[in-house]
Amino acid sequence: MLEPDPKVVRELLTRYASLRIAQAEKPRTAVVRELTDVSYTLCVMMATTSVHDAVAKADALLLAKGGTAPQAGPVDANGESGLSLAV
Repeated sequence: MLEPDPKVVRELLTRYASLRIAQAEKPRTAVVRELTDVSYTLCVMMATTSVHDAVAKADALLLAKGGTAPQAGPVDANGESGLSLAV
């Protein structure tokens, strides 16, 4: 299996985090569409079907490659793990 380029993974995680913030601040159709696209790409790249799993695998990949990725915290009622996605 091919391994994703850590630079591309980092860019996707950063874009995903930025879009999540933008969506939380002011929901817009264009942001939703782009967030869906980035989420799908992240899932495909990390070979998962859940964006939460994709983020966790991406963080693990970056840690393994010598990058810094945050440690996962407990999952809250919204399904959020407390991961800081802008790495």
